[in-house]
Amino acid sequence: MAGDPKPLIYLNNAATSWPKPPEVLKAMTDALSLPVFGSGRTTGTQGKDYVTLAREKVSGFLGTKNPENIIFTENATASLNMLIAGFLAGRQDTCRVLTTALDHNSVLRPLHEYQQANRIKLNILPFTGGAVSPKTVEDALTPDTKLMVMTHGSNVLGSVQNIQAIGEALQDHGVFFIVDGAQTAGHIPISLSNLPIDAFVFTGHKGLLGVSGTGGFYLKNPDEVAPTKFGGTGTNSQSLLHPRTMPEKFEAGTHNYPGLAALAAGVAFVERKGVAAIQDQAKKQTSSIIKVLAKEENIIIHNHHPDLPVISLNIRDVPNDDVGFILARAYNIIVRTGLHCAPLVHKILDDGQGSVRLSLSCFTTDEECRTAAEAILEVAENANSKIRSA
Repeated sequence: MAGDPKPLIYLNNAATSWPKPPEVLKAMTDALSLPVFGSGRTTGTQGKDYVTLAREKVSGFLGTKNPENIIFTENATASLNMLIAGFLAGRQDTCRVLTTALDHNSVLRPLHEYQQANRIKLNILPFTGGAVSPKTVEDALTPDTKLMVMTHGSNVLGSVQNIQAIGEALQDHGVFFIVDGAQTAGHIPISLSNLPIDAFVFTGHKGLLGVSGTGGFYLKNPDEVAPTKFGGTGTNSQSLLHPRTMPEKFEAGTHNYPGLAALAAGVAFVERKGVAAIQDQAKKQTSSIIKVLAKEENIIIHNHHPDLPVISLNIRDVPNDDVGFILARAYNIIVRTGLHCAPLVHKILDDGQGSVRLSLSCFTTDEECRTAAEAILEVAENANSKIRSA
């Protein structure tokens, strides 16, 4: 019937995944239905210990040997800030820090703040074809290089970095290595025990299918990072100094119990579905969309072979914001436009103008992929017709 609204197609999962599995919503509701159970903070026994449950779930999922080395924060940005600040705390020297032009502002902004304060000397390494070469990293190392912080997967290009080879090069030179896994956790297999990295950051509301306000990091050797947040832990309360035992060393204040309940349920859902199956589906669907879009010369696809379910594109002579507006209003397709908080990537790709980004989840259907590709093709063809007739 004419005038009926088109069904919503949500392709902004690299920002926040939607929909959530029913069990995630139920876990959150269940957590709110009973008094909060927090070790050392109540005499009640009605609730579940969601903090321990989530810690063990995330630890097992990421392949770590020590669940107590999983630390919970409110998101990946908070985790990166804590790790960078904690590593630099107490350093008198102005050490050199490496990062990449692929990185998100959650990495770039803290590092630029420290550079402006003359606390660090910052090197931003280039990428080629969506990847930062391990040789580029190795060539950039100097005796005063002490830290590298970089993305595992680009939120613009969907490219996964070779952190195995990069980590080995850094390890040989005693450089502390922080990896931002906000885009990869839940999308590709990860076994942290087998990777030469020092810290790995994750967030709950993307590929792990949890809710916003949850995230954290894995820290291999807690002695290498100082705590930067202090307060109540429910343990050793007679001491006016913050505990240095794990995980209390980096966790202060009341946890997000409903959020961690949802995170544990999200991880369990991803485990049942299988990361390999999720990855396989993503590759097939992104390939199918790109195959359709590549037919139109007016569409610029910035990475034809993404490792993650992320496709960035532009339509010639049409501002990316306009494309996003048309897709939302005319087709009920939700994407993201702009710089995606990764300005250095766009400076290289599109002269800093930004792009249209489609990002899929394991709930995205093949039919939704076809519909979205055809809609973008139609927008591009219409734009091309207008330009020719002008």
